[in-house]
Amino acid sequence: MSDCDGSPSTSSSSSRRFSLADIQSATDNFSDDLVIGQGGFGKVYKGSISDGESMTVAVKRLNPRSRQGAREFRTEIEMLSRFRYPYLVSLIGYCEEPDEMILVYEYMPRGNFADHLHRSGKNYSAPLPWLRRLRICIDAARGLDYLHTGTSIQPDRAIHRDVKSSNILLDHNWDAKISDFGLSKLGPEDQAYSHVSTEVKGTFGYLDPEYYLTRRLTRKSEVYAFGVVMLEVLCGRPAVDLSGDEEQWGLAGWAQYCIGEGTVDEIIDPSVKEEIKQDCLMDFVQIAVECLRNIPRKRPTMAEIVPNRMKKLDNRPPKHQTPSTVMLSLAAVLVEGSTLQMS
Repeated sequence: MSDCDGSPSTSSSSSRRFSLADIQSATDNFSDDLVIGQGGFGKVYKGSISDGESMTVAVKRLNPRSRQGAREFRTEIEMLSRFRYPYLVSLIGYCEEPDEMILVYEYMPRGNFADHLHRSGKNYSAPLPWLRRLRICIDAARGLDYLHTGTSIQPDRAIHRDVKSSNILLDHNWDAKISDFGLSKLGPEDQAYSHVSTEVKGTFGYLDPEYYLTRRLTRKSEVYAFGVVMLEVLCGRPAVDLSGDEEQWGLAGWAQYCIGEGTVDEIIDPSVKEEIKQDCLMDFVQIAVECLRNIPRKRPTMAEIVPNRMKKLDNRPPKHQTPSTVMLSLAAVLVEGSTLQMS
């Protein structure tokens, strides 16, 4: 069940409902020693719950004064109860009591992708190798493809609405999952109805210019954001960086200018530059540029980006069959492009 504007409610939620006492027990009464993240929404704690056996979880406690209010809280619950997939973070449950809105997720011990790309946060230890970056990028693409296309078992479709590197979380094995669904929208249900008219939401630096101007949210809006993430993977820089020269503040504009000028080698993260073969670098850059095209219909779909030759790139067993036929493969263009050998 959803609100009339497409924002889901908790009424159809299948997630477990915790009492406040359960959450207090899981987090040692919200001990500061267990804080693993903090933002405008509030704090995230590492906790432990027991349901027959002990499980480590991440507990997000929303600040009542946060701009992320009850609407986003309920949207998160509905979306992650409806959409369950190996490349989306799992919602274990929630707590909703007077003055308390708390979400309980599977614990992702390596934190978010952005911290590792930008060398920040307590989870960062060393620059990510090129092949590992690619695997993470591919996992994220799989998650978005699932949201955009659905499956025969789960025909619903959705638009995440806030794709960015900090919303890609990493588990112990460096497998990636899309997180933070508080801004998500259900639909459009089919290709004939290709957009959702909505208030502009998202993160500066990742926003599709067309969406920003027209308020018409489409799946191609997210393809643009994914293209920005690809540039972060290549350059090791955040989407917006106001510390340098003005022309370099926005990664998308600056990187595309350098690519157009034929100086792409100058923007590659030095820590991975020697790991990438030139022809495969060009293929990766081409995909990113296509994702960032000004005209949305000329951008590829996520189904055209998701790899269909993972075995050549990656010795991990597939978690799930991809939901659609793949026409363009990151793995296919990049498997021969890394000199790195990983176990």
